[in-house]
Amino acid sequence: SLTLLDTNLPAEAETELRSFIAKRLTKGALFEGMGNVVSVGLSIPEYKVGCYYCRFQQENLLEMATLESGINAPEYVVCFLGGSEKEDTFRLELDKYIQSLKINLDLEQKTLETYVNPYLRSWFENAICPIQRVVQLFQEKLAFLLHAALSYTPVEVKNADERTEKDISRFLAAASLQGLVQEGTMTSLCIAMTEEQHKSMIIDCSGPQPQLHNAGSNRFCEDWMHAFVNGAEGGNPFLFRQILENFKLKAIQDINNLKRFIRQAEMNHYALFKCYMFLKNCGSGDILLKIVKVEHAEMPEARNVVTVLEEFMRE
Repeated sequence: SLTLLDTNLPAEAETELRSFIAKRLTKGALFEGMGNVVSVGLSIPEYKVGCYYCRFQQENLLEMATLESGINAPEYVVCFLGGSEKEDTFRLELDKYIQSLKINLDLEQKTLETYVNPYLRSWFENAICPIQRVVQLFQEKLAFLLHAALSYTPVEVKNADERTEKDISRFLAAASLQGLVQEGTMTSLCIAMTEEQHKSMIIDCSGPQPQLHNAGSNRFCEDWMHAFVNGAEGGNPFLFRQILENFKLKAIQDINNLKRFIRQAEMNHYALFKCYMFLKNCGSGDILLKIVKVEHAEMPEARNVVTVLEEFMRE
């Protein structure tokens, strides 16, 4: 059975939503901590809306239930409704948003009104809009942020309010290739970038426009920056997220193409020239070369190809 804790839906729509969630629970279609996004037909408003829903258990009571097997930890289902199923592009962010609620939820201390309700009400502002706010704040300087995310350059944010600092952190996490390149490669890149002379990129937010120090960029990131800035006129957070996903997809395609050329270049000098031309023309040769260098560190033949390419690129 489902007991209503809080909602801002009209009574009729709330009953329909509760019926929908109850059916999902009966089918066992709700996994703890993993959200889903589906289209739901509600009478108010009279069209289908996108619904993100997630089942979770309160963290501290879950630990108690583990220690004392007689205790049943209470379970909760959170639903966020939007205009369409586009919330699916932000599903990971919403899962993290629920994770934070799960850790801090404590209904025994009457925090429902003071913490839980305001936290739930601000889901769209806090989980969906950070990318849009960062684009509007950085404008043309966004190219430096994209470059830092792709190259795993450490970033320090100074003199920023808490929301801006969190927004920048979320943007960098969303723009990085984490989960798309091998875990070992990512760790090695982070170490390599931290050890480089320029070290961290510093973002100073003390003025109306952020000032950047030790920042790097390339043609690839500058081209994609224009896609973000041109999309800013419509002010649609889902469009920005789609552009960001396309940016990462193109970066991964370029990495895979370069790795394919390197394999060919191990046996073919013409393929080595193709590698060189690809690095020169793709716009992000500086970053791609670092990524493949780390990935091929244990492969002597491929490492030799990368060393030759580094010499060519320096010249």
